[in-house]
Amino acid sequence: MKTIGLLSDTHGHLHEKTVGFLASCDEIWHAGDIGNLETAKELASIKPFRAVRGNIDGPDITSFYPVYQDFMCEGVRVLMIHIGGYPGKYTREAARLIKELKPKLFITGHSHILKVINDKKNGLLHINPGAAGNSGFHTVITAVRFVIDGSNIRDLEILEIPR
Repeated sequence: MKTIGLLSDTHGHLHEKTVGFLASCDEIWHAGDIGNLETAKELASIKPFRAVRGNIDGPDITSFYPVYQDFMCEGVRVLMIHIGGYPGKYTREAARLIKELKPKLFITGHSHILKVINDKKNGLLHINPGAAGNSGFHTVITAVRFVIDGSNIRDLEILEIPR
């Protein structure tokens, strides 16, 4: 069993309440637009850290983090990519990867809109944790925490901080 802290679109800013929210997690995952290497290092100093690069990330991030990650956590296959869309509106690349890799959990960022959607057609749970930083149009900073227990994804919690 693992507790996962999930965030995206920090754009180089970490709110202290977000850091506190992540402290109880076993791992931290970031769905892109980290913003700078200092933010990645700060997150990695809290717990084991896994991330993908986003469209605003420069060479300091893109040299360390891939476009997408495909991995197992407990009994769950996870696919994480920054720009992937959502059920019914996946990007071409995301649709290809979903078809090829058949993840049970598909994680994206980019939109700054928190979404948790059960995609029955593809047999997966889609999570976009929204935006954890201060850059963008969003009015609420968000992050997600959940448990992966064997092949079950459960106990999802949402952090919301007014900007």
